[in-house]
Amino acid sequence: MRTRIKFCGFTDAGDLRSAAALGIDAAGFVFYPRSPRCVDAEAARALRRVLPSWVTAVGLFVNAEPDEVRQTVARVGLDVVQFHGDESPEACRASVPSGLPWWRAVRMRSPDVLLESFDRFGQAEALLLDSFSHAYGGSGAGFDWSWIPAARPLPVILSGGLSPGNVADAVGSVRPSAVDVSSGIQSDDPRRKALARMERFVAEVLQADAKLCQTINR
Repeated sequence: MRTRIKFCGFTDAGDLRSAAALGIDAAGFVFYPRSPRCVDAEAARALRRVLPSWVTAVGLFVNAEPDEVRQTVARVGLDVVQFHGDESPEACRASVPSGLPWWRAVRMRSPDVLLESFDRFGQAEALLLDSFSHAYGGSGAGFDWSWIPAARPLPVILSGGLSPGNVADAVGSVRPSAVDVSSGIQSDDPRRKALARMERFVAEVLQADAKLCQTINR
């Protein structure tokens, strides 16, 4: 098995090139105006050109109008839409062009929230699990991983408070399809990434995967 890696909140082309060279699977662009890592469609379009074809471009939206989402998808060339607000299943489906995959963020207030989301958002490609916060767009805090069942009807992307220091434990405990990080790899400037943190994060995920493979093959 291999845990996919998504780095989110890119605003700088140099950071994006460095992350792609490390072998990340997905890069996230934030289109939520209240986020310190927000970019507009033109900036994201320029950043998108930096990505190699094998790195997925993900757009994060919070309660945006369907027309706005579709226009941004087309302008930037997004591969996946991530809904991080209060969007209903109907609003999610209405906001993406036909055939484009979408992910639904779940703000993990309790185990019941996840079980309900599996039922409500069954047409999503995956659920992205983040900690509960009254704010939107990710809080940078963690939640109780024991709330995530081993058997899941949809793939889960683990987010919320991940860092180079805890991502190996997260992979070993949860066995998510992917992990997602933003503030855990940022520099002192919230709009920039720290290369050393990105390098260590990727290394920790790879080592955790290797340990899991050894356990499975015994």
